[in-house]
Order: sequence, then structure tokens, then C-alpha cells
Amino acid sequence: MMASPWIAALFALFVWWFSTGAILWVVKSADRVGKDAHFLTSIFGLPFLMAGCYGVWQTLGSDSVAAVYVAFLSALAIWGWVELAFLSGIVTGPNPVPCPPGTAGFERFMRAWGTVAFHEVLLVLCLAVLIIASREAVNTFALWTFALLYAARISAKLNLFLGVPKINIEFLPGPLSHLPSHFRQRSHSWIFPISVTLLSFATACWLERLYSAATPGAAVGFALLAALTALALLEHWLMVLPLPDEKLWRWMIPAPKANDKTLTPGE
Repeated sequence: MMASPWIAALFALFVWWFSTGAILWVVKSADRVGKDAHFLTSIFGLPFLMAGCYGVWQTLGSDSVAAVYVAFLSALAIWGWVELAFLSGIVTGPNPVPCPPGTAGFERFMRAWGTVAFHEVLLVLCLAVLIIASREAVNTFALWTFALLYAARISAKLNLFLGVPKINIEFLPGPLSHLPSHFRQRSHSWIFPISVTLLSFATACWLERLYSAATPGAAVGFALLAALTALALLEHWLMVLPLPDEKLWRWMIPAPKANDKTLTPGE
């Protein structure tokens, strides 16, 4: 049953939804305890990082269905810990202050880069290690999963920086309260159509590879990647469509503080 591409796609959807909700629950719960709690969540999350690294290493030589699922989950575990460290304010950047009103141009870009610089460097290092480890490997789905997440995240950050109509800040934890000041709320910028076009093309490419897959493991892997890319595409569209996507996780995490909200045009 797990060899079915449909099951793989549903599996990717569930893991995306559940893992996102779990990380949000952890960081928002830590908000209510204090700063030390954010540091401890990153420390306690290290076993997931180590398990992810071990899982990637163990699956490089196998293209079985089980190995592909483990590689996919391992890449998500590595990615999840890095995101947890970022949301906890442990791995962010050298600039922890809001962007002054009226800042524009290169200065605004450098200030925004300063809020995420260490996080971006860590992601690039992780990607580089996966590229090196996956050279001549039989199973490269961990690498492709991480690379896809990285590309989609860079695209999302650029869209938020250049401007989109809808910016959801409800789930941002306390350590990143300065981050929204670096976003821009406006009708979508020139990069949005490029982003959705590339993500749509990537989804189509994964589906083509799925159709021509020679082994059950390959079919599962490309189904996982196609579903994950389609979800990234959906997340981009949710930046411009007035849909209450926050309800997907609202019931999973503590109630928001009074000043938590979603930015909408005119605010």
C-alpha cells in the first residue's frame, strides 16, 4: 500500500501539516514560559537533527520504498530542527531590531538580511553537506527534499520582502517580533508570477518523472516531491488570496495574544 503514489502524496500532505503545527505549538508554548524556554526547545530538539542525519546516511545506498520514505522524513527532520532554532531566536542573524520606518533600497535589504543571515548560512551548509554526501548515491531523495524546501523558502522570503497583499504574523514567536517590520505589504511584486510559474513547472517535472519511474521507490520519491512542491505553490498563493489558512493550525496551538494578527491591506 505504501508503494502507491497516492498514498505517498497524502503522506507528504499530512507530514507537512502536522510538522508545521508541531513546531508552531512548541515555539508558541515557549513564548508563554520565557526566553530560556526557547533555548531549551532547540536543545531538546537536537535528537531529531541527529536522527535526520543518521537516516540520510543509512538510506543513501538503497532505493527501496521504505528507504525513500525514511530519506524524506530525515530531510524534514534536519529542516525542522533548523526552522525550530530560527523561530526560537537561537539561529537568526546579527540584526535583532525592527526596521526604521521609511528605510528603503540597499539599506533595507541589508537590514532584512541581517535578521536571517545566520539561519541562511546554516541552511546553505546543510545543503552543501547533503550534496557532498549524496554524490554517486543510489537514493538522493533526501537531498532533493531539502533542496526543494530551501528553494521554496528563499522564494517565499523574497516575496515577503518585496511585498505581498497578505502577511500572516499570527504565529510568529516573541523572539522574531521584529521580523514583520522588514516585510512589505502591497500588491504582489514582479517576483510573485516568477515564483508560482517556477513552482508549477517543478511540480509538472516531478509528475513527469513519477509517470516514467522505473521502480516503486522512485515512484514514491517523485510523488513525495510533487506533493511537497504543490504545497509550496499553495503557500505562495495564500500570500495573495484572502483565505483563512491560519485555521489549519489554530486548534493545535495556544490561543494568540491580543496583539497577534494577520496583516491585511489598509492596516
